[in-house]
Amino acid sequence: MATGVLYTYPENFRAYKALIAAKYSGVDLKVSPNFVFGETNKSNDFLKKFPAGKVPAYESADGKVHLTESNAIAYYVGNDALRGSDLKSQAVIYQWASWADSELLPASCAWVFPYLGIMQFNKQNVERAKNDLLSALKLLDAHLLTRTFLVTERVTLADIIVFCTLLHSFQHVLEPSLRASLVNVQRWFLTLANQPQVLAVVGHLSLCSAAPVYDPKKYQELTKDKKHDAPKKEKKEKKEQPKKETPKEPELEDDIEEKPKESKDPFDSMPKGTFNMDDFKRCYSNEDEEKSIAYFWEKFDPEHYSIWFSEYKYPQELSKVFMSCNLITGMFQRLDKMRKQAFSSVCLFGSDNDSSISGVWVWRGQELAFPLSPDWQIDYESYDWKKLDPKSEETKKLVHDYFSWSGVDSKGRKFNQGKIFK
Repeated sequence: MATGVLYTYPENFRAYKALIAAKYSGVDLKVSPNFVFGETNKSNDFLKKFPAGKVPAYESADGKVHLTESNAIAYYVGNDALRGSDLKSQAVIYQWASWADSELLPASCAWVFPYLGIMQFNKQNVERAKNDLLSALKLLDAHLLTRTFLVTERVTLADIIVFCTLLHSFQHVLEPSLRASLVNVQRWFLTLANQPQVLAVVGHLSLCSAAPVYDPKKYQELTKDKKHDAPKKEKKEKKEQPKKETPKEPELEDDIEEKPKESKDPFDSMPKGTFNMDDFKRCYSNEDEEKSIAYFWEKFDPEHYSIWFSEYKYPQELSKVFMSCNLITGMFQRLDKMRKQAFSSVCLFGSDNDSSISGVWVWRGQELAFPLSPDWQIDYESYDWKKLDPKSEETKKLVHDYFSWSGVDSKGRKFNQGKIFK
């Protein structure tokens, strides 16, 4: 059996091909838990195995097989039923895989990515991509008129590859009226989506419910956070660093546009008290959570500092986890001038299409800080804010859960990812 490790970032539709194929073939394919996109795949050790530095990348359990290119990995971890039982079916499967890469993928990306903020929006290019994809899907619809699956009477790699290539389109741009004109494609897509092996990898999917609307803010936000997130890994790596001054998150070129005039820090006019925010941040970065949380309560000055709970008002709008994480990152970057006397742990609970964002914040002063400066007012109204009593056991539990990235939200959703503002 082709057991091994798959290196990829979360929710990579290309990696889904191999993961789904492995579910069908019974192969034990594990995703590397320590992979950080932009770091791991640029390391010397990774490049020795995979010189192109691309993901997904596959390494066999015995270390003898190293593969990149998602279709090749899916082929390797699949079984004969997926690959085709005879030369003709194998060739037709290969034909569909090539068609997906050359006809579906470019059009899908050029149509979907501008709406997600991943690419700049150009109306002419988007319309062309939309027409190209719909034309290709009409051919697919005609092919599926008398077929359940693409090649044989059961799922093959052709179905898996085409399905994964169309995931983003079905989720973000193929709204109901368009799907209504592609009856056979939609029936086939939903059949695949509800296969146990597919559900185990991608979960329950929500299809696009309305025509996409372009939001220029998304491109600005996402270009400031180009790396895919692996927040818990990032946090632990920081804790293993030698003690030093806590660095700010780097400012990207996209941030250097029209800088507003420097405004006076509202915190400067407040009494300093005894709580040293920098000392706590260093402790949090370099010690285990139990030690740093104990340090927080030992040093916290409730007379001059306050603790707040925030909760995103519109959880129904949250879809993909990585997009929700970018929402948190964007807020943090726009609050850069607030970092000196503030700290927070903001967490995402749940999974795709069933998640929430909430956090615990600490800053100098007793009032809600955001109205004190025009530089801090962009995002805060999207959250409900509640001042917490530092003496209560409920507050102590919230601080523990959010600072240690554990627990569940008010609806019982499990912790998924977190980000630290410091």
